Amino acid sequence: MPPIVAAAVLLAAVTHASWNALAHHITDKLVGFTLISGGGALIGLVMAPFAPFPAAGAWPYLILSAVIHIAYYVLLMTSFKLGDFGQAYPIARGTAPLVVTLLAAVFAGEVPGGWQAAGVAVSCAGLTGLAVWGLRGSGRRPDWRAIGAALATGVSIAAYTVVDGLGVRASGSATGYIAWLMICEGIAIPAYAAYRWRGELADRLRPFALRGLLGAALSVAAYGLVLWAQTRADLAPISALRESSIIVGAAIGAVFFKERFGLPRILAAGVMVAGIGLMLHAG
Repeated sequence: MPPIVAAAVLLAAVTHASWNALAHHITDKLVGFTLISGGGALIGLVMAPFAPFPAAGAWPYLILSAVIHIAYYVLLMTSFKLGDFGQAYPIARGTAPLVVTLLAAVFAGEVPGGWQAAGVAVSCAGLTGLAVWGLRGSGRRPDWRAIGAALATGVSIAAYTVVDGLGVRASGSATGYIAWLMICEGIAIPAYAAYRWRGELADRLRPFALRGLLGAALSVAAYGLVLWAQTRADLAPISALRESSIIVGAAIGAVFFKERFGLPRILAAGVMVAGIGLMLHAG
């Protein structure tokens, strides 16, 4: 993985953890995700006239990805509603790299080499450690519904990662692909919210508009960087490196949500950094 690609994915990790924290902080999850997905659609509409139109071969991937992303938003809302940020976020993000490695080998022909496979495995061990400590650090018995929703969220992340990795390569333009993906995926949740809160939508969104739209901008930036990286490196190591966002998420949980960090999380983060080093060595 070239250093500039690694740097882009690490920046994406920071912005991704930040928008997830903003979404978690908004008490009404439907309000938060309406603003974030709807704001993403507006950003896509602004970007689209200035970006190359995706090639015809990319559109099946775009449509499938939009459907998966909608399912992802619903599952993530459910995870955040049922579990703590330090519980839901690590499990959801930590599940994805192993599934991506498997799917990329099957559908993209990207069989990982020795160093790459070792890096993914070690990173996932660190991610699992962070997830387990997120459960212990909550001070409550695990909510298995929350864990199930977080695991399902991780599978959806893996699915759209592989679909978009193939789609953006077929599109001819990462910018055009992200613009139209934001448009296609960003309509469903605001439409549902408008139907549910007929006549009340603006009043419900207004108090959280600034936070939600900031989250939308961070979301588009985070995934745009990942899509660009997927045109220049294999999917599995990008997915694993991207999930370094869990380190950022753990720090955000400790500072802003008063969740425990502690030595076990520090050790788990160190294991993950070692995995990242192995992946970069492979590049």
